[in-house]
Amino acid sequence: MYTNTVITGSGSYIPDQKIKNSDFRNHTFYNEKHQILDLPCEIIEKKFHDITGIRERRYANDDLKASDIAAKAAEKAIKDAGIDPETIDQIILAHNFGDINKNSIQTDILPGLAARVKHILQIKNPACIAFDILFGCPGWIQGVINAHAFIKAGIAKRFLVIGAETLSRVVDKYDRDSMIYADGAGAVIIEAKESNTKMGVLSFAMQTHTKDEAYYLFYGKSNNPSSDQNVKYIKMHGRKIYEFALKNVPQAMKIAVDESNININDIKKILIHQANEKMDEAIVKRFYRLYKQNTIPKKVMPMSIRTFGNSSVASIPTLFDIMKKGEFENHYINKNDILLFASVGAGMHINSFVYKY
Repeated sequence: MYTNTVITGSGSYIPDQKIKNSDFRNHTFYNEKHQILDLPCEIIEKKFHDITGIRERRYANDDLKASDIAAKAAEKAIKDAGIDPETIDQIILAHNFGDINKNSIQTDILPGLAARVKHILQIKNPACIAFDILFGCPGWIQGVINAHAFIKAGIAKRFLVIGAETLSRVVDKYDRDSMIYADGAGAVIIEAKESNTKMGVLSFAMQTHTKDEAYYLFYGKSNNPSSDQNVKYIKMHGRKIYEFALKNVPQAMKIAVDESNININDIKKILIHQANEKMDEAIVKRFYRLYKQNTIPKKVMPMSIRTFGNSSVASIPTLFDIMKKGEFENHYINKNDILLFASVGAGMHINSFVYKY
């Protein structure tokens, strides 16, 4: 008899506000040297799409904060699992910037967002503990791994794991990279389930690289020299992140797969953090090459970044939810499918887990 870590319900909140690439045509972009990018907007737009694959992204409405959309995704996951929220042992919420009001750059994490979600859900049980994870874009996967560890240790049996972010509130509108980021929230109910076969989380891998890589993503001043240089925004060294990810993420994915004893050809879907379409494709190609395979199987890598943008910790759980519910065209999850989850982000952190659905 096995004690399995199983996802029993999922939910997501995809904001209604669609921001197309063409909506950035009236922006004036500067580079990191504070020089205006003297290129036609159409050229900037085309280059951006060719690299990232993004056509549009979603922004939360002005009256909603990260904890609000996290609670909306959580409510759907609880309903999908058919559970009483008072029976949840832990609420684990991954984010990076806390709650931020529209037109304010100040973050608010007092109290933590998990506690805020518990309050919004009106869960009375004091034994339901609520805590946040600050782990960059891999935060939601880390929440799943933490839940798995608690289950294996016999400490808790039922979890609400959420990834929520409103990155549109922390972008420098004078920086081209601002076009990448988006808002969203995804949530799952994870439970301990006894069975005669292994199901759910089969294996995982985790890494943190900080010697040279800690500040590849950071909080920095605006590219526009006339802006208030005391106000900070999300910034990144894109080329360094790209090279780091291609070198390290495939190896971490392989560690998880090898630990699971699953044959690579049995993997049905790879749910990778929706950071950059070209980068994700390169990561998955290198992953398969580690197994002496030079081609990626068709339809193994669903990409939601094209219409949802990069919503950080929310990108994977929202993708999982819409696939699970048959709402993502040409991509479905069926009973006993083997799924590989993987992410990379600020820290620099990498993690991955293999899941039997």
